[in-house]
Amino acid sequence: MAPPAADFPPPQFFARPPLSNPPLDPTPPPPPPQQLYSRPPSSMLSTPPPPIPSKAPPFASPPPFAAPHQFQGLQGPPPSHPPPPPPQAPYFGGSPAYQQQQQQPLPPPSQGYFAGIAPPLPGVAAPPGHDIADEFESLSISSAPGTAADVKVEALPRPPPDSCDTFAQPAWSNCHPRYFELTTNAIPASHSLAARWHLPLGAVIHPLAEAPPEEQVPVVDFGTSGIVRCRRCRTYINPYDKFTDGGKYFRCAICNLLNDVPMDYVCALDEQGKRRDAMDRPELSQGSVDFVAPMEYMVRPPMPPVYFFLIDVSVAAVRSGILQIAADTIKSCLDKLPGYPRTQIGFLTFDSTLHFYSLKSSLTQPQMVVLAQVDDPFLPMPDDLLVNLSESRLVVEALLDSLPSIFANNENVESALGPALEATTSIMSEIGGKLLIFQSTLPSLGVGRLKLRGQEAHVYQTDREPALRVAEDSFYKQMAAKCSKLQIGVNVYAFSEKYTDVASLGTLAKYTGGQVCYYPGFHAAVDGEKLTYDLSRDLTRETAWEAVMRIRCGKGIKYSVFHGHFMLRSSDLLALPAVDCDKAFSVQFALEDTLLTSQLAYFQVALLYTSSSGERRIRVHTAAVPIVQELSVMYKEANIGAVVGVLSRLAVEKSLNDKLENARQYVHVKMVNALREYKNMYAVKHSLIGRIIFPESLKLLPLYVLALSKSLPLRGGFMDATPDERSAAGYQMMTMSRPSLLKLLYPALIRLDEYLLQGSRGGGVDSPPQLPLTAEVLDPRGAFVTSDGQRFVLWLGNVLQPEFVAAILGPQVAHSSDLRKVPVVEQDNDLSKRFHALLAKLRKQNRWCHQQCVVVRQGESGRELQLVHSNMVEDRGAGFPSYMEWMVQIHRQVQQKI
Repeated sequence: MAPPAADFPPPQFFARPPLSNPPLDPTPPPPPPQQLYSRPPSSMLSTPPPPIPSKAPPFASPPPFAAPHQFQGLQGPPPSHPPPPPPQAPYFGGSPAYQQQQQQPLPPPSQGYFAGIAPPLPGVAAPPGHDIADEFESLSISSAPGTAADVKVEALPRPPPDSCDTFAQPAWSNCHPRYFELTTNAIPASHSLAARWHLPLGAVIHPLAEAPPEEQVPVVDFGTSGIVRCRRCRTYINPYDKFTDGGKYFRCAICNLLNDVPMDYVCALDEQGKRRDAMDRPELSQGSVDFVAPMEYMVRPPMPPVYFFLIDVSVAAVRSGILQIAADTIKSCLDKLPGYPRTQIGFLTFDSTLHFYSLKSSLTQPQMVVLAQVDDPFLPMPDDLLVNLSESRLVVEALLDSLPSIFANNENVESALGPALEATTSIMSEIGGKLLIFQSTLPSLGVGRLKLRGQEAHVYQTDREPALRVAEDSFYKQMAAKCSKLQIGVNVYAFSEKYTDVASLGTLAKYTGGQVCYYPGFHAAVDGEKLTYDLSRDLTRETAWEAVMRIRCGKGIKYSVFHGHFMLRSSDLLALPAVDCDKAFSVQFALEDTLLTSQLAYFQVALLYTSSSGERRIRVHTAAVPIVQELSVMYKEANIGAVVGVLSRLAVEKSLNDKLENARQYVHVKMVNALREYKNMYAVKHSLIGRIIFPESLKLLPLYVLALSKSLPLRGGFMDATPDERSAAGYQMMTMSRPSLLKLLYPALIRLDEYLLQGSRGGGVDSPPQLPLTAEVLDPRGAFVTSDGQRFVLWLGNVLQPEFVAAILGPQVAHSSDLRKVPVVEQDNDLSKRFHALLAKLRKQNRWCHQQCVVVRQGESGRELQLVHSNMVEDRGAGFPSYMEWMVQIHRQVQQKI
């Protein structure tokens, strides 16, 4: 499925090429250079601030094209042994730092290699090997004799700027890592080797991830002949299938079965056994492709895009401005809804009663029918509640214009969400579609009625605590299962200053492939822009309808557990009624009893869906990675982003049934065991006392595990976060892509005043440097911005010049003591324009969510701790060590014998 037409050109369809075309030699560009962390420039203020001590020195710049064993960005003596000889053939994949050293062009398909130190393709001689047993990285632990408090690490690794958005370059025929990213690009050959890995063996899957225009997924139409597939395992034709006997047969890469090639698909082979037309066919040369599905892939005609709005109109929704903003946003997006002219739309509002709206095209104004009896709701106008938008456009616009005024004086405080859900599913049962729920208070009437819980501090840190993070009433899970069966995807928008039980409401989204958007204490003047953006993106982004997803693995490997928002229809089939480009999933793999004797392990993800244009398609992502016999190879080829993506989902799921402390400890133990296993590989040969040993690929694992433990879904305490905030954050983390998750865990910290003042003086700075996340860098005479992909937090020092504050926020804010409801709007001066240009640039990097900017002044009780210091993951917190203490603690635990 292609991204929205507003952002990208339409997909290119590939015609059937002639059978005599020779193969081509693709030569993708080398990966972009990796940026390194650097300290901020000196202050540009008139009075320079005093020097601020730092917990850790910055990264030392590595030499260009350093040897693979050298640690990129950390200080300390190199290993005593000589570096291994360079490889004789180019390698691709593995860690970004390792890829940076590979500057040779990609070889033709007959000579390609996979992922780091992968074995060659079948039939190609392997490059001369080299001993990697001595390739490790280390940090020194220093301390004064007898003073444990002075123990510290020489240099602390931190993510380089923009590292969250970079991906490793895929092998010539692998799908791009933005779609499918393994936790390690080397699969263990035995159960014993897999057991020593300790970290998750799995992948993060983002099947509909947005791509640049030049990297759009190609669309292939086989016409009436049908898609070529393996007749046994049903794997789709892909670049790793081998053709034999003059192209009349192909051997499936997944199950190794020899299949007949359809007569109209036969093509002659070249002297290397490759099809002569392979490079002209996307399905034989690219790892990602969209197949146009023939009729046999449909159990009913393709459904049209359906958007149904279930809106709370109680007094809380009206007074806070939610109803007005929702109605205005929906109206502004009517022309952008995908699927015109097939799109259908419907509305139902509720408080203590249900309000149905007839939107027949023959009407000049919508007709409202109020149903006061909510115990057994029925449909008063079953044929007119869901209409074609193009036919009833004027009636729909009239309803959206009149909704705020109809309920402007509503004083009803009740909420009959459960009965409204039952009525809505009856309306949508024939077609399915996307259901958007706007809920501003706790459901209080009829089925699905909820009660206040978790308001007592003594519940936390007890066995009763996990119950606060799951649905209280089984009604919501049963309703989610019903919606999934009816092809209804649910997105929940929750607003309230008081308890709304997001844990229960979010169950509707969890099992239908939807999302949860939470706006605590919604205020239209401050939060309206964020709601407008989030709702607009939800309505206008391209969506895959009535979708199912299946993962196929090569011989000897099997899927074990799936994580994310979906309904598991069978052991391996994920039901996704409405999935979009912002949803990611993860899966864990396990080894079967059969031995892995081949050189490569194959994986294929297939998403069968209906596009908004009404075309049934199958998006297929295929990848191959080497099967290895050495644990050191697995560590060398580890992918930190995928590892953290799987670990975060494991931790959130464990928190639903266990204490938060145990969920954090679960991830901590996996990390320590993995580092201990890695250290043991060198303990005999090298004296490693006083050093932290780790692979280059996982140098940031301790930092991200610490950040995960301090994240909102996992950090503990009654006063630290409300149950609704914790549940909403957990639902969001379960669907995040790898770039969004890494940004959330380790936000960017920028000194704003230096950057803006330097630019105004002609400094020409394009991007401000990123600072370590510690309160020690917060200068009272400066202004700082943190960006975690969810929001911006503008921190103003106590002695920051009032003229600077007035320039970027307005003169009325310069001396204001209450900044909670201050809207951040552009002022008519150069500083303010540069400030908003910076925010726009950062927002562009994370399009799925609007980053609202909130302002906090130094010393502001409560808000500073919640919004600023909660992001300082390198500092000591309540029950959490600092980054330095964390590394020392990990070192001691790794040294312990078990």
